[in-house]
Amino acid sequence: MNRRRRSGRGTAQLLADFGHHLPATPADTRQPREPRLFTPVPRRGPRQPERGWSPATAPVAVYRMTSDQAPVWWPLIATPGLPPTGAQMGIDQLAGGSFYADPNGWVLDDTIPVTNPNIFAFGKPGRGKSGTVKAFTLRMMDFGYRTLILGDPKDEYEKLCRALGVQPFVIGHGHPNRINPLAFGPLAQGWNDLSAAEAQRRAAIVFGRWLTLVRGLVGSQRIGEHRVPFGPSDEVVVKAALHHLTGYAHGHTRLIETTIPQLWRLLDQPTAALVAECRYQSERQFLDETRLLRDALGQLVSGALAGLFDDHTTITVDWTAPIQSLSLSRLEALGDDAVGIALTCLNSWGRGMRELAAPGDLRIVVRDESWKQLRLGPEAVKSFDADLRLSRRDGDIQFAVAHKPSDLLSAGDAGSQATAIAKDLLHLADIKILHGQDQAVGEELERLLGLGPIAQNLVTGWAMQGKGRALWCVGDRQYKVVTTLHPAELAIAFTNDALTAAG
Repeated sequence: MNRRRRSGRGTAQLLADFGHHLPATPADTRQPREPRLFTPVPRRGPRQPERGWSPATAPVAVYRMTSDQAPVWWPLIATPGLPPTGAQMGIDQLAGGSFYADPNGWVLDDTIPVTNPNIFAFGKPGRGKSGTVKAFTLRMMDFGYRTLILGDPKDEYEKLCRALGVQPFVIGHGHPNRINPLAFGPLAQGWNDLSAAEAQRRAAIVFGRWLTLVRGLVGSQRIGEHRVPFGPSDEVVVKAALHHLTGYAHGHTRLIETTIPQLWRLLDQPTAALVAECRYQSERQFLDETRLLRDALGQLVSGALAGLFDDHTTITVDWTAPIQSLSLSRLEALGDDAVGIALTCLNSWGRGMRELAAPGDLRIVVRDESWKQLRLGPEAVKSFDADLRLSRRDGDIQFAVAHKPSDLLSAGDAGSQATAIAKDLLHLADIKILHGQDQAVGEELERLLGLGPIAQNLVTGWAMQGKGRALWCVGDRQYKVVTTLHPAELAIAFTNDALTAAG
């Protein structure tokens, strides 16, 4: 039976007959739903012919954790990537993309845990340390960086210099080049026009640098098994002597550049004014109290390094060149101490040349075989420490190269002041490049650098299986990187010419 739809009055009409009206229904203001991009399907697939059904769900375990907890379960995998700025160094093996190095850019980026641009590179010989250093310096030239090699003990960078059209300066016996570590540098420019306050400020910088140098040179000498001490009285004497030699003590408007032999002669034949200023009762007492100081400085005048750092600078450095290098390979026969003293002198001289660097004059300062300088004792370590601390202010990237982290501990005996300062040097370099090391070095990687077992295995295992492999530690982040060299760079970075010729 067909049911007819009954017609009748609705509620609204009924109320209207009695003079009442329902309120108007507001219009629907809801926004229409966005069209679905994906059509949901059942867990076992769509029920359509030839579409297939999954017989069972995959047995996948699901874990929920925070971003701080994830690196504990999967270390070296959850590390955030770095921005693609700076030198493209190679391949990030964990991310699968390119790895870029930009130390100063990392310092300026608050999201990256780097507070200084200094770099320490460690690695067993033949694992690609020099190749990484040369690739970094070469590629950063595209971003306005110039390179200064402050002492090349083995002529590692000679090929790179010649490829860029630069002739390295040779420091050694039989060569005319001289370096005066007591040179004023740019700070002496326009001294006559400086205000009293500015002249005093510059003088404090210059004399402070010289005191650091002399302290390091004196402390590098030995008395038996012990280093020559450099106490407060020695500092007063040296500072007063430098004031007299430069004319600063007499109020000269133009300072006179002095040398280490002139300093030594004044201490050996002191004037009455110098004796009185240093509060000695007589010239004899002055000579007796400063005997060790004079003998230590005399080694640069008449010792193994005589004729190298005892006269005014004879070289003219073109600071606009892409690279400059000071070769020390001729000093290798004199021993590690002689090379270390030469590095100390060059570092002081190089620091003086950079004290008034123009804004935007970016420089990479490479310190190869840095352990030779650190072995000269606590004062030499302090000099090295001062350079690293100034890098953030000057905008320079200090790139120190050594074989292994324990090389820094050779600065002194266990528990000594030199060793303590050397350990702190690692904290002044937020960027560490760890090339391949032997298994025996694994323990010190944890003790000195805080590397866990997985990172240790990468350095002592994976990194030893090929050149250019390294673990980059950027702050507290770690990256597994393979440095990739162009064939032209390979020719420059190759350092086994002697072995090839012998074979």
